[in-house]
Amino acid sequence: MNAERGAGDDDLVFKALAAPVRRRMLDALREAPRTTGELCACFPELDRTTVLQHLKVLERAELVIGRREGRERHLTLAPLPIKRIHDRWIGAYAAAAVQLLDDLDRDLDRG
Repeated sequence: MNAERGAGDDDLVFKALAAPVRRRMLDALREAPRTTGELCACFPELDRTTVLQHLKVLERAELVIGRREGRERHLTLAPLPIKRIHDRWIGAYAAAAVQLLDDLDRDLDRG
């Protein structure tokens, strides 16, 4: 994975996170690594092909890593893309919000 990632990489992560079922898949993998079959079993309302299509989107965004062991494919969560989004977007906005609240509190104390 590149140390310097582009906006296109962030777009892939945001696209992957946009679908509720893909977020649920990430939650399942956060609990524990799973085989493809185990992940499919977590979503009985979806057929295997649909789960695999969603999984492909997650892998393209590098949110999930798959590795083969014999006939099984083992899936693990790759948290670095989410951390990158947090550091670039959420962290910066949270810091700005805290600063605004601090400024407001100071203004109220003066007033």
